[in-house]
Amino acid sequence: MVATTSETLAGTARLLKARANRHALYGVIIAALCIAAASLLAAFMNSGAVSVEALIEAQRSNYALWILDAMPFVFAVWGQYAGSLMAYEAGAAVVDQTNELRAQAEAAERRMTYEATHDPLTDLPNRVLLHDRLAQAVNAARRGGECLAVLVMDLDHFKEINDTLGHCNGDLLLKQVASRLKAALRAPDTVARLGGDEFAVLLPKIHHADGAELSARKLLRALEPPCVVGGLHLEVHASIGIAVCPEHGADPDTLMQRAEVAMYAAKRNHSGFARYAAGHDQYSPRRLVLMGELRQAIEHGHLCLHYQPKVEMARGELTEVEALVRWRHPQHGLMPPDEFIPLAERTGLIQALTHWVLDEALRQSAEWGRAGRDIGVCVNLSPRVLLDPQIPDTFAGLLAAHRIAPSRLVLEITEGAIMADRDRALEILTRLHGFGVRLSIDDFGTGYSSLAYLKRLPVEELKIDQSFVMAMLEDANDAVIVRATIELAHNLGLRVVAEGVRSRALWERLRELGCDAAQGEYVGDPLEAAALIEALPRGPWHLRTGRRRA
Repeated sequence: MVATTSETLAGTARLLKARANRHALYGVIIAALCIAAASLLAAFMNSGAVSVEALIEAQRSNYALWILDAMPFVFAVWGQYAGSLMAYEAGAAVVDQTNELRAQAEAAERRMTYEATHDPLTDLPNRVLLHDRLAQAVNAARRGGECLAVLVMDLDHFKEINDTLGHCNGDLLLKQVASRLKAALRAPDTVARLGGDEFAVLLPKIHHADGAELSARKLLRALEPPCVVGGLHLEVHASIGIAVCPEHGADPDTLMQRAEVAMYAAKRNHSGFARYAAGHDQYSPRRLVLMGELRQAIEHGHLCLHYQPKVEMARGELTEVEALVRWRHPQHGLMPPDEFIPLAERTGLIQALTHWVLDEALRQSAEWGRAGRDIGVCVNLSPRVLLDPQIPDTFAGLLAAHRIAPSRLVLEITEGAIMADRDRALEILTRLHGFGVRLSIDDFGTGYSSLAYLKRLPVEELKIDQSFVMAMLEDANDAVIVRATIELAHNLGLRVVAEGVRSRALWERLRELGCDAAQGEYVGDPLEAAALIEALPRGPWHLRTGRRRA
């Protein structure tokens, strides 16, 4: 660096000095011409003629010309010296300015590098820097035969805080969480923000997997004191997934993916943290194959619907059936929806699957209607389908194509689907209700919706989740919840359907509480359309146009 600067300075000085000397030479030439002119004029004035003898005599006798003769040489020397100084000073100024610009460029480069590797909100390392440090730690652990761990953490219900208090307060909460996480760990550990409310921790050296669980407990304890945001004391809970190298993977991408899988398992189980296990991984080879086969199953009609009866409790009438999709898989047999609905939601096939279910259910309802059987159908809506702004028009088109009255279709939506985007959900549900379609909140009591918001929804029915119904005869708390839900719904002008009615005793108790309708093992298991109609004469229920059998 010093040598380069010196060479630059010397080169610049030489260039400027050469230019200054050239102009000094021009001055000397001009001065010499002026001296010659003065000498000629002096010779002419002394002798009246211009000759060599007259010039010599003028130079010999005129002392002023002697001084004038010396001036070009004096000015030449002085000009060269002054030019050298000027050239050096100019070169130094250029070098100084160049160094300043270079320093500014290096500072800007360092700033850009920092911003590219750190989160601007929390000042923590971001995903890029975490991945780089994780790769280095994996290499070091491989050489030293040691273990390391990756923890992925997600805040529970953070979206509700953002929606309620605003993104500004949500950012303040994230800063507090980041500060607590850093304080809870050792200096060699890395805490990073992956984005949103998701954080990650790299433990570059642990003696065994239990050490990672100990760190997870420390992180959860660090979040136990309420965070103060906007004058409010907020309880912050989190779910943490743990992946250990080399037990769960030997490369950064695998470790991060499996730590995230474990985090979702902890969130589902409400366990706070979970260590990765193969059973948690929803992307097993079998599931990957199923993801590819599901599209073909929808396109080639390898699906079927089973219908679960919904019976009016006061009259014993079978008025509606819930359409439940099944997959007739050539290798795995009849697969329940729990095994492929999540795949459809991840791959974007849920819209096509819902369209098929609705089309088939309406076709079957129309067929029953032509046979004189007044049976409505209930179809479950996924959150992704509910928030599709084109879905009301799609449903209206299918109703018109099958010539089905909209009132014979009930759409069941979970509380979680509604709360995912309340404003859009309200808009779409209002449009569906405007078509005459009836709406029902499924699994009521397991979500997080407020009563104030419930009043705004154009729903006609609540379905009490079976987790409360099935044990209500033995658990007094469940009985209180069921009774309170029925009273609440009736006060709001809504019908109530109880799921999970497994026995006559449950049926009778629910009827005493004023429940409107029931589903479950006692009412009837899901059956294909033909089997359902065949079983009706043997059961205690009758269709809307008949009478209840003894």
